[in-house]
Amino acid sequence: QSRPVESILEEVKDLVSQGYKEITLLGQNIDAYGRDMIPKRKFSDLISAVGSTPGLERLRFVTSHPRYMSLGVVDAVAETPAACESFHIPFQSGSNEVLAAMGRGHTREKYLHIIDRIRSRIPGASITADVIVGFPGETEEQFQETLSLMDTVVFDSVNTAAYSPRPNTPAAIFENQIADDVKQDRLNRINELNKKHAAERRARLMGETVEILVEERNVRVPTQVMGRTRHGYIVYCEGDIDELRGKLVDVTIDTSHTYYLAGKRIN
Repeated sequence: QSRPVESILEEVKDLVSQGYKEITLLGQNIDAYGRDMIPKRKFSDLISAVGSTPGLERLRFVTSHPRYMSLGVVDAVAETPAACESFHIPFQSGSNEVLAAMGRGHTREKYLHIIDRIRSRIPGASITADVIVGFPGETEEQFQETLSLMDTVVFDSVNTAAYSPRPNTPAAIFENQIADDVKQDRLNRINELNKKHAAERRARLMGETVEILVEERNVRVPTQVMGRTRHGYIVYCEGDIDELRGKLVDVTIDTSHTYYLAGKRIN
């Protein structure tokens, strides 16, 4: 059930008054927000409304479903300064046949149409996703379609998993289950591609100065703090966590790894 806009705005204003700089709108299928209201409302309008809260520095939201996600959401992020240039949109498979068997309700083409809008309106945005390999009946050719979709998009990171039967789900009793060794092989291959793309996406920030919101101490190097960019990238830099926790600081990136960055604080 969708919460009233007024209730959400009141909570956000209260959090900002307490010093919170970043808010995440959370929903199992957040793009369906407002469809059960009378009159109906759009999630894109909620982004605009929450993002206009005085004092709010960053706004995030998860999780988007390509079946329901409207291009208006992309436009709202592009036009709302507080909205982070970051999208999490699970695709699960690059094969239309597998997507249909999963009952996902979207196609490869619909997914890529959304990605095209993001790349057009917000070229530097980060895009993350979820994918499952080895769904019952998945052929090698269909798996290759998943790899090709990843090559087309070049995700900032993807949560990967091999299919495992869940009790009381239709797919659990499909007869065309994939052998465990085949699922593991496909998972290994997709993980390698995922790491390659993740490294490429982070490397583009080498030499750039980025804003991070400091969250916690680097547990491996106590003299460093950890924060995240608006893209959601983890960044490490020298600093005192007691001084910097919850603050926005600028860091010039001089080190790039697969899943994190590091650099020198300049303010």
